[in-house]
Amino acid sequence: MSSHPAAIRILLADDHAMFRSGIAALLLQQPQMTLVAEAEDGQQAVALYQQHRPDITLMDLQMNGMDGVVTIEAIRAIDPAARIIAVTTYSSEVLVHRAMRAGVSSYLLKSMLIKELITTIDCVHRGQRHLPAEIAQMLSFSLNNEQLTRREIEVLSLAAQGNSNKMIASRLGISEDTVKSYMSTLFGKLGANDRTHAVALALKSGLIAS
Repeated sequence: MSSHPAAIRILLADDHAMFRSGIAALLLQQPQMTLVAEAEDGQQAVALYQQHRPDITLMDLQMNGMDGVVTIEAIRAIDPAARIIAVTTYSSEVLVHRAMRAGVSSYLLKSMLIKELITTIDCVHRGQRHLPAEIAQMLSFSLNNEQLTRREIEVLSLAAQGNSNKMIASRLGISEDTVKSYMSTLFGKLGANDRTHAVALALKSGLIAS
């Protein structure tokens, strides 16, 4: 596994050896990325994460034994800032929501990998959420008011009015860090890449008024 001084360090977890080999070959062509470890199940993925502390983890959601979502939760319990990209064969709405609630930064279908993987890794490494249009559309169509708490809707409504996190905190009588936490949760629930995207999805779905 070759490395580069500024390379993005990646952990790959998937129980299919041929799939891992394919991803390894794809990453080998990227001088700005290096595959530091491969895991064939969830327990091994958690152990390797602790050992290597990669910049990005590519996590298969359907692994034997400890499944991908449980593994994601275990890794984020160790490191809440872990940047994880869920990878799966299935575009199940339930699975997408489970993964987003667990804290993934992106969700890719394996059929999308050749086209989307490198761009997604770059975006997530920069601290952005990145969802392919098909997944974002699926999430936006399934939204309903019961998914967001009253406070989350208040935060999102104030954001839609152009208020900064500091201004929202002042309006609601909470800390700026609490507002940031609400926004992070909202990004996950809405499948949004950033604040503007979250507001647009909420307006489109009728969660907040324009």
